[in-house]
This record gives sequence, structure tokens and C-alpha cells, in this order.
Amino acid sequence: MKMRLTTAAAGLLLLTGIGAAAAEDVIIQPEQETVIREYVHKQPLASVKVPGAELNVGTALPDTVELHEVPNVKYRYTVIDNRTVVVDPGTREIVQVIE
Repeated sequence: MKMRLTTAAAGLLLLTGIGAAAAEDVIIQPEQETVIREYVHKQPLASVKVPGAELNVGTALPDTVELHEVPNVKYRYTVIDNRTVVVDPGTREIVQVIE
């Protein structure tokens, strides 16, 4: 009986962890996305290479990658391999790839 409770408790904790991770997904509001896209278009950057970096949402960029400010938006951006990425400056994680 004790083993079943422990297994059930572990399963519940696992499901709770999955829910918490999903709740952390960053959603950029449409207004912010418009501001970011317009600013990036007006302020193009030279593309940099980051060996081994996957340009996916959630990927953390190394400290060597310079992030550039977008006025009045909490996110930063950079261009890697000719793709513009929006980054959370606190975690350095990619929150959006602009195509």
C-alpha cells in the first residue's frame, strides 16, 4: 500500500511539473510583436555565428552573444545565422524566431 501511494505521489508531482513548465511559455503580445518587427526592420544587425546553437524557442544563448535593446519592450534581439531572434534578457532564452 505504501509503495502505491509513493508511486501515485511521484506521478502527481511529475504532472504538476509539466503543468508548471507549460505555464512558463512566453507569449509576446501582438502589439509588442509589431513594435519588435518594425524596430528590427529599421535597425538591421550583422549576422553572427554561434557554433552548436540551435535556434529554437527555449534555447539559451551564451553570454558571448550581444543582445540589442528594443525601446519600450522588455525583450532584446540579435541576428544569428541570418535569422532574427527575440531573447529574454534575464534568462537569455530565445522566446521567438522572426522569419
